[in-house]
Amino acid sequence: MAIKIDRKIVDYNVARAEDNAAQAPAAPEIEHMHEQLQRPDRLEGKSYKVKTPLSDHALYVTINDVVLNAGTEHESRRPFEMFINSKNMDHFQWIVALTRIVSAVFRKGGDCTFLVEELKSVFDPRGGYFKKGGKFMPSLVAEIGDILEQHLQHIGMLEADPLDEHQKAFIAAKRAEIEARQPQKQAAPDCDDSVADFPDNAQLCGKCQTKAMVLMDGCLTCLNCGDSKCG
Repeated sequence: MAIKIDRKIVDYNVARAEDNAAQAPAAPEIEHMHEQLQRPDRLEGKSYKVKTPLSDHALYVTINDVVLNAGTEHESRRPFEMFINSKNMDHFQWIVALTRIVSAVFRKGGDCTFLVEELKSVFDPRGGYFKKGGKFMPSLVAEIGDILEQHLQHIGMLEADPLDEHQKAFIAAKRAEIEARQPQKQAAPDCDDSVADFPDNAQLCGKCQTKAMVLMDGCLTCLNCGDSKCG
């Protein structure tokens, strides 16, 4: 007695693999930054104080972050928005415009680290200023870019460029030698202990833009980043 088989014969192992694949749970979709991402009710961030000699009032820059794929191996922290507050209303219009544009770039997704160099390359035609510790800022916008750089390093989107142990030891030795030659200076009442205090006669370093370049053994050496004109 002949039996007609209407269905195609499938190898058992292939059929079992297909059944297992159909029953397996779908891999979770990785969430990326994009414009349609809804703002959570609660965001974490940091606020940075900016006090310049250009104004009697300080600026407070706040950058809030969103956490994507929380609790998974793909968890990441991305900047979501920026706010700048100040009692000084002279810069109100451009500050509002700047924060809205920067926040829009954050939420656009992709690489936003280019904003650091764009902001830091803005020069004030009236001239820049020195921060505490001697670091030169070509403009207020450039200092906002400097703050953004610090924040992106804090959340891991940019890598800091720290000095290695040999460079630290070299700078410490040079600084100790300079301080031994000069009388101790009394700290100013509003001095920030977290900021390095360099000699008054130090020159501006072209590498780190800090007024920390001193003449040592006939060679200009930066006490902040270790850059030396003698190589």
